[in-house]
Amino acid sequence: MNYLNSVDYTVIVVYLTILIGLGFYLQKRASQSIQDYFLGGNTLPWWALGISGMASYLDIAGTMLIVSFLFILGPRGLFIEFRGGACLLLSFTMIWAGKWHYRSKCMTGAEWMEYRFGSGWGGQFARVVSATANIIGTVGTLAYLIKGVGLFLSMFLPFSPLVCSLILIGVATLYTMASGFYGVVFTDVFQSVIIFVAVIFISVMAVLKITNVADFVALTEKVTGNHLWMSSGIQWKTVMPRGYEAYQHLMLFTFFYFLRSVVGGVAEGADPKYFGARNERECGSLSFLWIALLMLRWPMMMGFAVLGIYLVNDLFPDQLVMLHAADIIKSFITNASPERWQDILAGIMNSPGNYPQELITGLKELFHSNWQYKLHLLSFDGTVNPERILPAVLLFTIPMGLRGLLLVALIAACMSSFDTHVNRTSAFFIRDIYQRYLRPRAKNRELIIGSYFFIFVLVAVSYSMAYTVKSINDIWGWIVMGLGSGLIIPAMFKFYWWRFNGGGFAVGTIVGLIAAFVQRAFFPELVEWQQFIILSLISLIATIIGTYLTSPIDTKVINHFYATTRPFGFWGPIKQKLKPEIRIKMSAEHKNDLIALPFTLGWQITLFLLPMQLIIHSYNTFKITLLIFIFCFIGMYWFWYRNLPPKGKAFSDSGKDSNLSEDVYLTNE
Repeated sequence: MNYLNSVDYTVIVVYLTILIGLGFYLQKRASQSIQDYFLGGNTLPWWALGISGMASYLDIAGTMLIVSFLFILGPRGLFIEFRGGACLLLSFTMIWAGKWHYRSKCMTGAEWMEYRFGSGWGGQFARVVSATANIIGTVGTLAYLIKGVGLFLSMFLPFSPLVCSLILIGVATLYTMASGFYGVVFTDVFQSVIIFVAVIFISVMAVLKITNVADFVALTEKVTGNHLWMSSGIQWKTVMPRGYEAYQHLMLFTFFYFLRSVVGGVAEGADPKYFGARNERECGSLSFLWIALLMLRWPMMMGFAVLGIYLVNDLFPDQLVMLHAADIIKSFITNASPERWQDILAGIMNSPGNYPQELITGLKELFHSNWQYKLHLLSFDGTVNPERILPAVLLFTIPMGLRGLLLVALIAACMSSFDTHVNRTSAFFIRDIYQRYLRPRAKNRELIIGSYFFIFVLVAVSYSMAYTVKSINDIWGWIVMGLGSGLIIPAMFKFYWWRFNGGGFAVGTIVGLIAAFVQRAFFPELVEWQQFIILSLISLIATIIGTYLTSPIDTKVINHFYATTRPFGFWGPIKQKLKPEIRIKMSAEHKNDLIALPFTLGWQITLFLLPMQLIIHSYNTFKITLLIFIFCFIGMYWFWYRNLPPKGKAFSDSGKDSNLSEDVYLTNE
């Protein structure tokens, strides 16, 4: 099978070579200190951090998954991705969560726990639990990325998904080890240029493909069975294909996904980009650029969905043949399962001689010409596999030569997500476990080498998990609504409740973590919104019990935290100690931040909807969305942007220990 030509392979090889070369070029700079390795020495410009943030959210697995829902639902697929793909949490980090973390001058979210709860047993316990929970969470996230990149590349390379992911992730691991946070940011900036080219190319192709809107509307209903495909509204119930029936109650899922984003958003901000920012104003600026650039993702993904509609209609005028094909394969391969399905298909396509002749003959009779290529789109349920629409479009629609360039753009997206998670998580182990407790006197070289070793182990464990899941949607749903819900309550309370302590955080996190894995092991079919409710409640109860069973935080620690971080929430006993002028200033900041939030969320959601509506020529809906967008943008500007402190003028920008004494911030009571 000729997947790619020599030009395509050359483009890919040159790209991977540049990445490895850039990683080793930056190695010397990154290895100067642990601060340089994990935060770039706090010298990187905000625009580079913003671009890197955008690139870090453009993974192949997530892009394939979102394209699958856009293919099924049209623009309404955005609402399913309120669970994570729409990145609504960035509105919270832009307005307040990012600057709150920046004000700590910490290096990791786990180190922040000691800043929040003190250096006593509660703070130490919370720090270890936070680092461990983040490492475990990253294993799940990397498994999701590995699963997606394997499914993607196996459609272009004559190897199984496992081998394909080994090749790509091996390269990403190598340059991330070498270059640290410098490599993460600079390679992300380089890769963003490539991604931008892909966005333009795919978007233009999709716009030109729709020559008659009425015909396209009819085609979407024929291919997907969904007569509301062009709609941008939220219905209580909608049509979903086999394997996705749980999502038919669209409004219900949208509500719980939005609620999950709100709860998660108020707990976010512990990102290296905020810890590594140069000043408080740049925390907001990099977030704004991050969200604005993420808009580019949506027209590209809608473009793939549109091209996928036409492609599926051309390949499978009668989709019943797919059901028959799946039944034939299952009749010959009796141990077929959703988890092994893609590897089975890869084996049939690449080595048909290893399978019964009757099976191969039956598939040829059903699919006729290009039967091997068509197998890529066959799901375990005998329907079109929406998670493979994106690579199928590249395989069937994009000419060779250009295909290599677009492949590189999507590979770049995967690399950017992978290196960000790996660098961030290695900091948790080295800074919060190894250096803090195991080897406090370790020299810089030992810490860097320890990071290399940890990254290798982290990736290896993630691989073992990646090939025990049946689909990228399956694992992503659990990461966000299962594992995430089990951890989210204690992460949220750390900002908004004065009585909350390290014991409450540790107990809530441990119980939530255990509950999430128990649910995954014994109740894997639990619907996502039910996972959210049950696991959040379990974690909430454990958090409150753990808080009241353990002693309150030392007064000096909590006063220092509140005076430097300045969060809103249930801080009455602490806030009353502040001088009146400080309370007035904080209250004004909090009021503007809270009023700005709904405007910012509306701005972000409409920002993502607008280009998709243009792609599918939905001009009437576009006009309505544009009016909402303008209104929200004005509100966001008035309550948020114009209140940002001048560069370097915020109280937190003048040093870690400036203006923090109680005689300045707190009354002597």
